[in-house]
Amino acid sequence: MVDKEPAKLHALKGGAGQEDAAPREDPPAARSRGIFLLPNLITSGALFSGFYAIVASMNGNFEAAAMALFAAMILDAADGRVARLTRTESAFGAQYDSLSDMVAFGVAPALLVFAWSLQSLGQAGWVATFIYMACAALRLARFNMQDDHAVFVGLASPAAAALLAGLVWTFTENAPRAAGPDGLGAAALAIYTAGVGLLMVSPLRYWSPKTIRLAGRVPFFTLVAIVLAYAGVMLDPPRMLLGGVVIYAASGPVMYFLQRARRRRAAAEKKNAETR
Repeated sequence: MVDKEPAKLHALKGGAGQEDAAPREDPPAARSRGIFLLPNLITSGALFSGFYAIVASMNGNFEAAAMALFAAMILDAADGRVARLTRTESAFGAQYDSLSDMVAFGVAPALLVFAWSLQSLGQAGWVATFIYMACAALRLARFNMQDDHAVFVGLASPAAAALLAGLVWTFTENAPRAAGPDGLGAAALAIYTAGVGLLMVSPLRYWSPKTIRLAGRVPFFTLVAIVLAYAGVMLDPPRMLLGGVVIYAASGPVMYFLQRARRRRAAAEKKNAETR
């Protein structure tokens, strides 16, 4: 008589056959998905720089806050490049980068100019900084909804932050803790701050650095021009960086009016040709 008890116990343990004895894997949905470390590590650095700028502004160290914002801009430009070059782009990274941008280029610059000068205006000062911060949030939300990033619709938030941080850095270069202007100077700064915010949500189109291909070949003179640009920035970092970003910010309105004049000229020529 064959003893069936071992077979019965084996079946109860789930080992009735070879396939049942193999370990079962959890379905893909049940397994936790990891994140890419390198690009998100750089994004964390940008977020830390923005947070440091906030803390430095609250402590009255305005020059350090402005420099931290420029460091955040460099890291923000690097994380996307690294993600594309290493093929580690992800939906999580995109959302994390957007939240980091809101802190570093929305909240931190607004708090910097408010603590430096605009608090002397009272309610008008924080209203101007709120306009800037709200426009930064709207700009980032609109950017996340766009599929084509070959051009920027509205001034990019890092460039907007550079317009504020560069101005503060220029005036505090020799006196890191010196307070900013008050009275008419503070009022002009409030208009400037709100205007920079409105540029972010404007329909103006700006050239996007994302179109640059680092792996492609360029003329030798391009590298020479980059070296000269580096040398110019090192001579006077705050003023050179502020001047460069002002030119970039002005390129949107200038190109808009040039294209509008070109379209009017083309329409006038077409009308004259039809009347002949």
